[in-house]
Amino acid sequence: MGAVSPALATNDVREAIAQGSASRGLLQCVPYARRVTGITIYGDAHTWWGQAAGKYARGSLPKVGAVMNFRPHANSRLGHVAAVSRIVDSRTILIRHANWSVPGGIEDNVRAIDVSSDNDWSEVRVWYGPAEKLGTSRWPLYGFIYNEKPGATEKLSPTRKSRTFLTDPIGAIIARAR
Repeated sequence: MGAVSPALATNDVREAIAQGSASRGLLQCVPYARRVTGITIYGDAHTWWGQAAGKYARGSLPKVGAVMNFRPHANSRLGHVAAVSRIVDSRTILIRHANWSVPGGIEDNVRAIDVSSDNDWSEVRVWYGPAEKLGTSRWPLYGFIYNEKPGATEKLSPTRKSRTFLTDPIGAIIARAR
């Protein structure tokens, strides 16, 4: 967990860093999310939800490999995007993202929790590295963008959850092999 130095980053991440040099030469969330998820949307994070319509499946529940799309809020006028790396439980996930806790920094497998009153992933709290705990801000989400064509993913609601969205994919492979 924690930030990864660009010097130690993989070639894919180095390429994202090179592409994300628009702001003072620092890695931004958009090229990093694009690189680690394969979702080819460009532009500021707050435009991703609209751009995904008709091109990628979208939903309200996390899935490993999906982009979690934050709405603009407080000091984040352009929104934010992060990649879901693991489902811990129905209200906790781990994410990979850039330019959150430290300008230009990468954080892998940090916690994000659903704090929405309706348990619908419309609002989250996210790990904040400098404090070494979850941040206190409640961040509104557009939802999750899946690297699939629209209609390829079963439409899910918080009351009708698919096990696919709530389990670790490696665990699912092991379970099927038994």
